[in-house]
Amino acid sequence: MLLLRHLAFLRAVFFYSITAFGGPQGHYAMMLKTFVQKRKDITEHELLDLLSFCNMLPGASSTQTITLIGYKRGGIPLAILTLLVWIAPASILMGSLSFLLNYLDGIGINIALFKFIRPMAIGFVAFSAVRMFHVAIHNTITRVIMVVAAIATFLAFKTPWIFPTLIVLGGIVTNFSDKRIPQQGEPPKQTKWGNLLIFLLIFAIAGYLSETATRQNWKYRKAFNLFENTYRNGSLVFGGGDVLIPMMYEQYVTRPETKRVLQKRPDVLKMNRDEFLTGSGIVRAIPGPVFSIGAFVGGMVLKSENDPTLQVVGCVLGAIGLFIPSALLVLFFFPVWHNLKKYAVIYRSLEGINASVVGIIAGATFYLIKDILFVELWNLQINGFLDISVVIATFIVLYYTKIPPPVIVLVCLVLGWLL
Repeated sequence: MLLLRHLAFLRAVFFYSITAFGGPQGHYAMMLKTFVQKRKDITEHELLDLLSFCNMLPGASSTQTITLIGYKRGGIPLAILTLLVWIAPASILMGSLSFLLNYLDGIGINIALFKFIRPMAIGFVAFSAVRMFHVAIHNTITRVIMVVAAIATFLAFKTPWIFPTLIVLGGIVTNFSDKRIPQQGEPPKQTKWGNLLIFLLIFAIAGYLSETATRQNWKYRKAFNLFENTYRNGSLVFGGGDVLIPMMYEQYVTRPETKRVLQKRPDVLKMNRDEFLTGSGIVRAIPGPVFSIGAFVGGMVLKSENDPTLQVVGCVLGAIGLFIPSALLVLFFFPVWHNLKKYAVIYRSLEGINASVVGIIAGATFYLIKDILFVELWNLQINGFLDISVVIATFIVLYYTKIPPPVIVLVCLVLGWLL
């Protein structure tokens, strides 16, 4: 019954999952176009609130945001279905890559098809920044916060703590004034601790089983090690895929080659450098969450066992190990956050938090476009003129027309193939 009642929404999530290029910043703009403007599942203010909240948590922020959209529509059951529909296409593609890698000609396969996807994604991010500006920026202090956040994001885009730090500081700044008072509403409800307890219990059990499997040399110990590694990474990473990928590179490529590990634990989970870089390149060229690289890494590190079934298990464990912490954390903390907003100190913070998010999106736009402006156009490269044209055209189409995002993606793929 739940599936039938929300079938149209889940279908929209699926089409979003197979056309959402550009990482978290691009994903947000497609959410705005699909779930706010077209379907009206949530309002622009609600989406901005979700973005602010998810950027304060560790894990996959765009995955957490789409999960919460499902949660607001149909509670935890629909949130879980939304999560599964969102992560499935990219995870299946990346898991399949771990089987097919030996038959592909490196990362150059069909790469020309995707050459306009990056500028298209920048156009999506710019559209998101402009729309959110109209919603959240309406006085001097929010303009100042936005500008500072944009500059800080541009200068420290790949620093893991920059996003939550800017959001917290923005909330502190607007709390200096007591003129903003909380809306009248129901008093805060009692906190339900179930999801957080599950999160902590899985963390503890995964660590115990991984260590025990290693000490006692269980037959399938690498599967236990894999789940513990990915669950830990998914629980602690701030900054999304740009931070996750270097963490996993250190875990599976650099660390296994250190002298200490080679002497004491030579049979750890590992990949070679070329395999990992191929996977990390392809995951950025396909739609969906960057965290789907977990399915590829899981399959590759268990490929050495020469058991196809175990390799499939590795793909599954690698994906769910990264995504489960994000879901559990967001589904626990969102009701808490929603209740805390009843308090004046939190409510007054929202203005600065939302302004920081707009600044982050604006800073991300300039960061992503800098190579086109300062490298390609400066050197009068024809690709630079084509790329900037795609950025501008994407923004104009999104802002002034009702053409759905999947059509824009398809047009850019066709242009890449033709040009």
